[in-house]
Amino acid sequence: MSDANSVMNHPLVERAREFASDAHGRHEQVRRYTNEAYIVHPQAVAERVAGVLPDPIVLAAAWLHDVVEDTEVQLAEIEHHFGLEVAALVEQLTSGPHPPHLSRKQRKQKDREQLHAASAAAKTIKLADIIDNTHTITERDPEFAALYLPEKRSMLQVLGNGHSELYAMAEQIIEQGLQQLNILEQSNPYEDG
Repeated sequence: MSDANSVMNHPLVERAREFASDAHGRHEQVRRYTNEAYIVHPQAVAERVAGVLPDPIVLAAAWLHDVVEDTEVQLAEIEHHFGLEVAALVEQLTSGPHPPHLSRKQRKQKDREQLHAASAAAKTIKLADIIDNTHTITERDPEFAALYLPEKRSMLQVLGNGHSELYAMAEQIIEQGLQQLNILEQSNPYEDG
């Protein structure tokens, strides 16, 4: 774990942390359900990835994985500040933009196709992202979880060459959430029968 700790202090990773903190902070973005500063999510993703793939380029991309998708930062800016390799990983992880006429199901299918073609490193970051976004979704929002968890289960089908430990963890969290939803549905006394 000392490798993971030392690589988190690598200058490239530190710059990515600062850049992501600034980009997400400018919009005062917060996490859904907890209202924590949004940066806690990229931090959790980067820390989880550091434990299995302590590579500065990958960890910089982990910190930056939502910046292009969720802020006004453009991919060219990521490339300018962090280089082509980091920008390529961020691009592989950036959803959309999708044409406005596409349904949610169609958008998720396009995201799946994009991730299918992604590198193993990008897939490892995505697995860490899924783990952080999914581990409490059932308790916090069962209605949304009923939509979200099957989408993530489907996404796992294209993430198989991401890190095996994170794949197993993501799969377990998703399956536990789906089982919990099934239990909640079965115990709902107000449901029409």
